[in-house]
Amino acid sequence: MKSSTNAPLVNAYSPLRSRRAFLKQGAIATMTALLGAEIVHAARLPPGYLPLAFRRSSPRWADDDPLAGKNEDMIVLNDRPWNVEMPPAALDEDVTTFPNMFVRNNGLIPESVDAATWTLTVEGESARTRKVYRLSELKTRFANHTYQLTLECGGNGRAGYYPPASGNQWTEGAVSCAKWTGVRLRDVLEDVGVSNDAVYVGYYGKDRHLSGDADKVVISRGVPMDKARQDETLLAWALNGEAIPLAHGYPLRLVCGGWPASASGKWIDRLVVVELDDAASDL
Repeated sequence: MKSSTNAPLVNAYSPLRSRRAFLKQGAIATMTALLGAEIVHAARLPPGYLPLAFRRSSPRWADDDPLAGKNEDMIVLNDRPWNVEMPPAALDEDVTTFPNMFVRNNGLIPESVDAATWTLTVEGESARTRKVYRLSELKTRFANHTYQLTLECGGNGRAGYYPPASGNQWTEGAVSCAKWTGVRLRDVLEDVGVSNDAVYVGYYGKDRHLSGDADKVVISRGVPMDKARQDETLLAWALNGEAIPLAHGYPLRLVCGGWPASASGKWIDRLVVVELDDAASDL
C-alpha cells in the first residue's frame, strides 16, 4: 500500500469559504451525480484538483476550449492561469504526445495570434544590437533542427513536500519528453552579432498579465549565454512534426531542454541580450 505521506497535503480543517473551494465542491457534486456514487476521498482533493473531463462538464467552461485535444484524464490544478498535469502513471510514451503534455502558464493565453505577421526582435539592453525577424524568415534562413527534449516544471512533485510548500500542488505529471523542431538560438545570436561580453539572454512573450493590464510583464526569464549557445536550445515552431498548439506557445517558443521549464518561454516575440557591463550596472 502506498504511504499516505506521499498524498497531496491539504488542511482538512480549513473552512471551504473561498470561491475556488465552492466551485470545487460544486464540480465534485456534479461528478457524484453523473457517476451515481460517492467519490471516495473527495473532501481531500486539493483545490482545483479535478479531472479535465469533469471541468468540461461544468457550465463555466468556455465555448472556445483552450485545452482542446487534451487527454480527458488530465488534472486541472489551476485555470487562471492554466496549470494542468497528466497522472504520472499514464506518462509511459517514448515520445510525449500533445494530449498528454502538461501545461504550465504564468499569464493568460494570447487572444489573437497570427503566424503570418509574427516577428521576433533580438536586441541588447544598451541598444548595441537589434534585429527583427519574421517567423517565415527564421524557418527559411537558418538550418532547421529536431531534438527530443525533456521539459519539467520546477515545482514538479510539490504535492509530496513536507512541510508543505505553497504553489500549484503538482504530483509528478509536470514533465514531458517530446520532439521539437526549430532553429538553434545560437545561430540567430550569431547572425545578430552578439559581443563576447554577452552573459545572458532573457525572453518576453505575448501572454497577458492576469490583471489584464497590458503594461505589466507576465514573466521574463532566460538562460546564461553558455546554455543559449548549446545545440539543443531552440526557437521552436513545431511539436512532434506539427505546429505547436496555442496552449504550448504557438507560433514560436523557446525550448531549453534539461532546465526548469520556466526558461522555455512561450509566445516569444522579443529576446534581450544582457552584456557584462549591463549586468554589472544593476548590481
